[in-house]
Amino acid sequence: MRLFLALIPPPELRRQLGQLGDAAHAPCGGRRIVDDNLHLTLAFLGERSAAEAESLSRWLERQVFGAGQWRLDRWGYFAGPRIIWVGGPGSAELQRRQASLVASLKGFGIVVQPRQFRPHISLLRNASPPPDTDLPKVGLDWSYARVSLVSSVPTPHGSRYTTLAQSRPQDDAFSGK
Repeated sequence: MRLFLALIPPPELRRQLGQLGDAAHAPCGGRRIVDDNLHLTLAFLGERSAAEAESLSRWLERQVFGAGQWRLDRWGYFAGPRIIWVGGPGSAELQRRQASLVASLKGFGIVVQPRQFRPHISLLRNASPPPDTDLPKVGLDWSYARVSLVSSVPTPHGSRYTTLAQSRPQDDAFSGK
């Protein structure tokens, strides 16, 4: 199964991101990513066995990622895969936490590609570059607290994502749960 670690937006933020995806779809075309699949990928783990997924789930459920804030304030475009996204630079803390997760994965024999972490949420696939105008201003704040281990299953209508495990909330680290 194909796995990745991600931050999953709360429902209201997903709805707002979906509205941005709808606004970009008219001038850019492409395939709109459904609200339920919107996320910030922290690490793509690739194809893994059920046993590896179980081991990663147990590990993640013991981790505390820590709460933080991320400001999404810009549109972007990845030309190779033709993806329209929204994002922002991410705080130094988000960058550090992502790097720590990637380093921890080495203990499982998982080496994440050494490309630069560019925090973004993909909204459209197979899209044309965004015009300089016609896209609404982006200004969303996201309070995150937990990392999810997600399984991605391709279907004819796009991938279906299933959350397999989540890290502990920061409050649990102090309550002894």
